[in-house]
Amino acid sequence: MDKSNYKFTPGTHRNKNVIWVHFQYNQILLNQFKQRYPSAKWSQSKRSWYIVDLPTVRNSLEISKKHPHLKLLKKIDVVNQEAFQHYYDQLRLKAYSPNTIRMYLSEFAHLLLILKKYPVDDLTHQRLKDYFLYCVKVLNMGERKMNGKINAIKFYFEKVKLQPQMFFNIPRPKKPLTLPKMLSKAEVKRLFKVVDNSKHLLILKLCYGMGLRVSEIVNLKVSHIDSNNMVVLVSGAKGKKDRYVNLPHTVLELLRSYYIEHRPKEWLFEGQYGGVYSPRSVQAIFKRAMLKAKINKKIGVHGLRHSYATHLLESGADLRFIQKLLGHYSIKTTQVYTHVSNSALTNLKSPLDTL
Repeated sequence: MDKSNYKFTPGTHRNKNVIWVHFQYNQILLNQFKQRYPSAKWSQSKRSWYIVDLPTVRNSLEISKKHPHLKLLKKIDVVNQEAFQHYYDQLRLKAYSPNTIRMYLSEFAHLLLILKKYPVDDLTHQRLKDYFLYCVKVLNMGERKMNGKINAIKFYFEKVKLQPQMFFNIPRPKKPLTLPKMLSKAEVKRLFKVVDNSKHLLILKLCYGMGLRVSEIVNLKVSHIDSNNMVVLVSGAKGKKDRYVNLPHTVLELLRSYYIEHRPKEWLFEGQYGGVYSPRSVQAIFKRAMLKAKINKKIGVHGLRHSYATHLLESGADLRFIQKLLGHYSIKTTQVYTHVSNSALTNLKSPLDTL
């Protein structure tokens, strides 16, 4: 399909973001377009073809990505729009991850929307505290949500307005000490057994077998796989750190048959329209497998990473090696798995049993 024969225009249709596709009617062009984008639909009212506006679609069409702040900017009063724009610019200069930028923008916009016409730069310490109390008491926001909100607003005053001491007296809500959710080895086996699609099975096996985050699994490239040395490069992971993880021997045959069948070019797992595979699709694969395997646990695909770490620890692996494999900056983050592992606990006897 030669994209030069088509014109792509972002727009809306039935309250959904779409990309309109215009081209001189020609059966060959139409067939090529429908073959490349089988989910494309025809709008009778607009007399045009359209595709759902997704990041993977934009990448395949080489259309510039939507700026995440524009939609929020329109809702903010003109008094604070300049502050919001400076905020977004500073986040980009700091090269924060897209997820962090999206979360920070959302939290800062929430404050500005509540302020309405009141300038954010005129806020006093007391008014900021009142805002945080409102979020806790009226909006019932939890500890994790509040910590993220404080970090986002703190960024504006400290990094944009250069007021490093402003948040000195604002107390931080204590984070709840929750243990990571995981599956047993038997449950992991049941999960893999019910997955028929070879691509989906490979994704889940690599998530568990290498302890990868969802963002890491979708960003794997074919060139990252080193089957000669049985290692995989995890590039640009959380914290912008590269690391190597071991490639499980048991997955090698499945990996090779997958490559022969799908012939991925750059990304190991390509989306429907090319480009990076959607993290939501990985979550959906895991959720369907959990239902099919009848494993009734409230857990996401990230639980496979937790299971990987816990099972390594139970098998006797050194905590420092696990830290390196998981890409944790601090050993304290890895130490949480010592509270989850049951291997040492099962060898202990209750004092009641020794009476």
